[in-house]
Amino acid sequence: MKTKTLLMMALVLQACAHKDICVWETSSEGEQLVQKTEFVPAEKKVVIEINSTEERQTLTGIGGSFTEATSSLLAQMSKEKRQEVIDAYFGPDGARYSLTRTHVGSCDFSRGHYCYDEVKGDTLLEHFSIKVDEETLLPLIKDAQKTSHDGFRIVASPWTAPFWMKDNQEYVGGALLPEYQKVYADYLVKYLEAYKAKGVDIWGLTPVNEPYGNGNNWESMYFDPPYEAAFVRDYLGPAFEKAGFGNTQILGYDQNRNGIPEWVNAMYADEATAKYFGGLAVHWYESTVEWQPDMLTYAHDKAPGKLIIETEGCCDAEVPHWKDDAWYWKCEGTDWGWDWAPEEQKYLHPKYVPVFRYARDIIGCLNNWVNGWIDWNMVLDRQGGPNWANNWCLAPVIVDPKADEVYFTPMYYALSHFSRFLRPEAKVLGVKCESKDVMATAVRNPNGKIVVVVMNQGKIPMGLDLAIDGKHYNLSITKEAIQTIIIK
Repeated sequence: MKTKTLLMMALVLQACAHKDICVWETSSEGEQLVQKTEFVPAEKKVVIEINSTEERQTLTGIGGSFTEATSSLLAQMSKEKRQEVIDAYFGPDGARYSLTRTHVGSCDFSRGHYCYDEVKGDTLLEHFSIKVDEETLLPLIKDAQKTSHDGFRIVASPWTAPFWMKDNQEYVGGALLPEYQKVYADYLVKYLEAYKAKGVDIWGLTPVNEPYGNGNNWESMYFDPPYEAAFVRDYLGPAFEKAGFGNTQILGYDQNRNGIPEWVNAMYADEATAKYFGGLAVHWYESTVEWQPDMLTYAHDKAPGKLIIETEGCCDAEVPHWKDDAWYWKCEGTDWGWDWAPEEQKYLHPKYVPVFRYARDIIGCLNNWVNGWIDWNMVLDRQGGPNWANNWCLAPVIVDPKADEVYFTPMYYALSHFSRFLRPEAKVLGVKCESKDVMATAVRNPNGKIVVVVMNQGKIPMGLDLAIDGKHYNLSITKEAIQTIIIK
């Protein structure tokens, strides 16, 4: 017993002797981005090999989305609590979000239907106005800009064109009428101009969110791959160039990963089309456990120089569990996909651990050529809204405006392990980690430091042999935990 104790002490001291590393951990045991300096050895060990000479894609950023639901909730909070949340996401000691998204016109996480020109037949867009966004959405974005020391990029996504440009004359469902393609392109240019005039530059834009629709449950507009590719080639791309927005990244598709092949085949079919696409936008709703590396790799191989951005993911079909940290670490999450998936694909939608679903997907995406990763709503209420379609979801931060209370769920800390430490322009590095329970990804930040994020989904602690360029760091990770390791 004495020998075992002495051995344990020696190993702890050995870990503490690594003066060139800094480790942060969040776990089901209650740690929330706690800095660790001592590492108790574990019975089992996994080797994580980092190849610092294998530089893969460049990181665009990691973050979440500005929605009317989020902005309207924060507008109901006290000034102090509202700023607390903004600091938590964008401040230098917070999650430091660097890549965000917002909606162009209304979406389900709005208080109702709206667009920026509701006058039928206004092909000159003389009644275009973003006044509705000036109520709560733009003020939130502007305050986030003031809070962020490093700045952040914004991807904008319309859920639909104005209803009068569509074949069904509705916000929900239908398709863009061919004769309105130029007007719709002009409409999106006006959006970029209007936001720029307010001091908000839009870095990227998708022609429409989820072009295959959502079962006609909320705002949507159908685009098939050839139609969207032709729209971008003949109208949107040239309109952006003419208006001085040629550097705005047009990201095609913007839905689940199973559809990637047919979309990139159309987007990159020829140079005349491909030149207008900055890359591909994808979502995660095809599965609660699978990040579909074959689909992501297909997109990369089709156009290695183009971006792949995960533009939306959230835990849907759930009502938030208020101040119940333990639930977010339990395998009790369910998703809407179980309802809509055909019987032969329901195995892709088992119950899941919310914290692990986030970390697993981000790690899997980064290890398979994805440049950026964006969560959905930053803030929701205790019902998982507001959402006019009653499409309740989880968010990393939950608020109760009546009580002026804020709850930072474990998902907030899980996301922070990535967004706070993996910075824009970092190079994703080659990683080998052969384990059922442990996953890892690594980058070299612009400052030259290597950052490794490790997830342990197992029920026991795991020893980590972190091997980088012939040097070994003997560490350990708590059971059911996420770690960020910074090599100084």
